[in-house]
Amino acid sequence: MGARSTLKTPAGRSLFIAVIGTGDTATQREVKLAEETGRLLAERGAVVVCGGLNGVMAGACKGAKSAGGTTVGLLPGSDAAEANQWVDIPVPTGLGYARNSIVVKAGQSVIAIGGAFGTLSEIGHAIADGKTVVGLETWELKRRGKADSHIVRAEGPEDAVTKALAAARKAQK
Repeated sequence: MGARSTLKTPAGRSLFIAVIGTGDTATQREVKLAEETGRLLAERGAVVVCGGLNGVMAGACKGAKSAGGTTVGLLPGSDAAEANQWVDIPVPTGLGYARNSIVVKAGQSVIAIGGAFGTLSEIGHAIADGKTVVGLETWELKRRGKADSHIVRAEGPEDAVTKALAAARKAQK
């Protein structure tokens, strides 16, 4: 593996990308998509932020760690031991699902992979905050019977990472 390029904000800090998605009910495909996404983010020097548990969250962290990246898990409970084994920085919040808003606030952009209702709430928080949500086989939104374009569609992990990083860089300007 070659030298990893590092993405920095104007203040010299690494970009944080939130990866959200299905937990315990994630399919093998969703976990693999998350793993590839996490790896690509780490290879480009981004920090992966997630809810720190299983499924998509574990896949994203595992992928990031395989490329030497850094992972942050914002946990719903009060015990750091709840974090998946690939979380570098477990942050127990004790907030349950309320921590979803913190997960998306921590990222300069968001990648949603699959997802149940917790993911949908995170998507809603991100959109309300004006953050770009890149969707990879995730929810589709309609408003008054018409497609809503707030979720930027990605064709695969490479496309998702490219779009999320571009949005994060733009948000920093």
